[in-house]
Amino acid sequence: MNVLRLGIPKGSLEKATIELFKRAGWNIRISSRNYFPEVDDPEMVCSICRPQEMSRYVEQGVLDAGITGKDWILENKSDVVVIADLIYSKVSRKPTRWVIAVPGNSNIKRLEDLEGKKISTELVGYTKRFFAEKNINVDIEFSWGATEAKVVSGLADAIVEVTETESTIRAHGLNIIYELMTSNTQFIANKVAADDSWKREKINNINMLLNGVLYAEKKVGLKMNVPKDRLEEVTGLLPSMNAPTVAHLYQTEWYSIETVVAEYDVRDLIPRLLKSGAEGIIEYSLNKVV
Repeated sequence: MNVLRLGIPKGSLEKATIELFKRAGWNIRISSRNYFPEVDDPEMVCSICRPQEMSRYVEQGVLDAGITGKDWILENKSDVVVIADLIYSKVSRKPTRWVIAVPGNSNIKRLEDLEGKKISTELVGYTKRFFAEKNINVDIEFSWGATEAKVVSGLADAIVEVTETESTIRAHGLNIIYELMTSNTQFIANKVAADDSWKREKINNINMLLNGVLYAEKKVGLKMNVPKDRLEEVTGLLPSMNAPTVAHLYQTEWYSIETVVAEYDVRDLIPRLLKSGAEGIIEYSLNKVV
């Protein structure tokens, strides 16, 4: 029997990943002492893996596919197939940024000022390659955590750290002098799995449903009844993926309209629809839009 080996990221993305798969149709159950969670799909086995290591395991074929950050793919220089970007709205509403930060009172204002300085970071490989390309000699030191504290306490002259809101960096009195890259969550596969017809179809189907869930988070459904003489006016107000569904109500001069719209449009749209003659407007949430 064909089986897809899927990597689930441990840590901050773990809960959001499990929830995303649940809404897409897969129930993944994790035990606190087990790195191999149960999944209600006989064609899939799951492994819990640190995002920092995921791309290496996928590239090596230990896993067929997995979810990790673009930053760790670049850090490991992993030769993998990127199936899709997955922005988890409940965890990451925008890409994260890897930045170079220094103390607020530092004389370091630009990259060249880092010549001969010590930099603390978890992103060692990528940072070394970056400065080598710039011909700037720096001492890169691996940080096991609390990276901001390293520069505050004088253990390093600068840090390379990931941020989304910059709140932690500002809280430590640091200034950002350069942005190395932006990163987001990606669904990846190894080349052997991508070339296998069964596994590629399985991966594509998973990706389709995952993205269907993510797309649906930004949309809602609208249903309403409209009299025949106001039909054109009301349908003209409706943004839609294609065109709204319009059905004639039995033995009446009324029509039922159903459509999918952006959630942020609804607060302005409903009053306009009512004013144009729509009645019985129902707004409902969506689980997937494929």
